[in-house]
Amino acid sequence: MGIGGGALALPALRALAAPPAQARDMVRPPRLRNGDVLGLVAPAGFVADRFGLDEIGATVRAMGLEPRFAPHLTARDGYLAGSDAARAGDLKVMFADEGVRAIMAVRGGWGSARLLPLLDFAAIRKSPKLFTGFSDNTALCLALARAGVVSIHGPTAATSWPPASWESFRQLAFEGAMPTYAVPSYAGPNLGGRGPAVRTFRGGKARGRLIGGNLAVLSALVGTAYLPDFDGAILFLEETNEAEYRIDRMLTQLALAGLLERLAGVVFGQCTHCENPDGGFSNFTVYEVLDQRFASLGVPAFQGLMIGHVGGQISVPEGAMAEIDADAGTLRLLEPAVS
Repeated sequence: MGIGGGALALPALRALAAPPAQARDMVRPPRLRNGDVLGLVAPAGFVADRFGLDEIGATVRAMGLEPRFAPHLTARDGYLAGSDAARAGDLKVMFADEGVRAIMAVRGGWGSARLLPLLDFAAIRKSPKLFTGFSDNTALCLALARAGVVSIHGPTAATSWPPASWESFRQLAFEGAMPTYAVPSYAGPNLGGRGPAVRTFRGGKARGRLIGGNLAVLSALVGTAYLPDFDGAILFLEETNEAEYRIDRMLTQLALAGLLERLAGVVFGQCTHCENPDGGFSNFTVYEVLDQRFASLGVPAFQGLMIGHVGGQISVPEGAMAEIDADAGTLRLLEPAVS
């Protein structure tokens, strides 16, 4: 896209460390305990007044944790929560602070991927802390997985925390539990309200390491040094506010890059507000787009888990081993997210 009036000057990103080499084994961060300090960061979009830091602090305290706000949490630089250097600096401060037990993003938006060259993932791996986020924070979760550190793809501090979301996070982060997640009967509305909540593209069971998150963010990392190994992985995906043809385009990119053919299985969670956004009648449905891509892969694949921009969102440990049953619509963790 051309920009009139001359070239647009963008701030340079200077890498502080080499991109992470693909780790051979995964490191699990320490589990949370009541009274621990939770570092709150904004790696992407700015934290508007509507998010309410008092409410966020109250939410964290209700978890039995003590909030610690990053120095630049309320900064703003355009649509970002401060400069790249400031946001990356906040992450580095939280990872280095021995008084901080775990880290959670306050919100998504856009901007997490801009920080990847500025972070020292080797240092993070040596002293891992549990990072939680989703949506745009997928970029950080994927880069951590590439470096061999398990994180949680789950609610941010400013999102709603209904009982199902809290219980899912608590089990993973505090207990080190290995739950089985099933597609609930009320998952239908985000699937267009047609048929059963579980949409099986290809039946069967598969085991592999969980890799994934937001489809748009993941597809934007294709060709970079920050995407984890897809060989034998279980790919989990979610999306929001994307038209069917955009979903098709992003999945096609993954296929053309040779990534889908390397998978052991696929779970597509929720595609919230994706169904027929333009009001036309000639579109493929989201289900049809997914079926076209996943049914022919030759591996178990299904849709319907409460992953993504949806009330009752579950927490998924990025980088942990799991088993899926595409006929039953279940995902069973085979190892804990924390040590």
